Amino acid sequence: MRKKTLAAAALLAAATLTLSACGSGADSADPVAAVSGGSSSQEGATVLDQPFTKPNLVLTDTQGKQYDLRKETAGHPTLLYFGYTHCPDVCPLTMNNIAVAKKQLPKAEQDELRVVFVTTDPARDTAAALGTWLKGIDPEVVGLTGDFATIQTAARTVGISIEPPHKDKNGKLVSTHGTQVIAFSPKTNGGYLLYGEGVTVDQYTKDLPKIMKGQNP
Repeated sequence: MRKKTLAAAALLAAATLTLSACGSGADSADPVAAVSGGSSSQEGATVLDQPFTKPNLVLTDTQGKQYDLRKETAGHPTLLYFGYTHCPDVCPLTMNNIAVAKKQLPKAEQDELRVVFVTTDPARDTAAALGTWLKGIDPEVVGLTGDFATIQTAARTVGISIEPPHKDKNGKLVSTHGTQVIAFSPKTNGGYLLYGEGVTVDQYTKDLPKIMKGQNP
């Protein structure tokens, strides 16, 4: 597996330039590949030499309760993804890959891991809608919704750009967003690994045991 070491600042600088419109047929570049200068997302983790600070984000979970991301995930290995439930391809594939890989961990480690899905389409992704969608993938995933501007600002702090949902040329409402999964260390709470949309179940299965310990895969 080939890995790239990148500065978080480089990803922030490129965040507004590299987006993926789920299911829209857009030819946008993969965010990780574009920033790393040719390192394919299919090759595994991109390692940051300057980890991202976990977003200061307080939203509503699938139970309708307030969820403070920093407080609730402090000291836990955490995977963070921004996407939406009406996505026909990248989002469900990414979340299913993580769910399958997670099941390969010992039960105690499954309970320790936090997987957080933040919607990029809060108008449609209500707490109830998120709960129903995630139940079919992994009911233990934390689904969060809330004010779009708040979500957009928080995503930008970790190098992920999100545009307001819009209609494509076929009149279908789509959400254009960065497709990285960010892994946060349980030791430092810093986001030190990025995964692009091409990462497989096998790669997540291989890397999760090390992520649980805050190690580089």
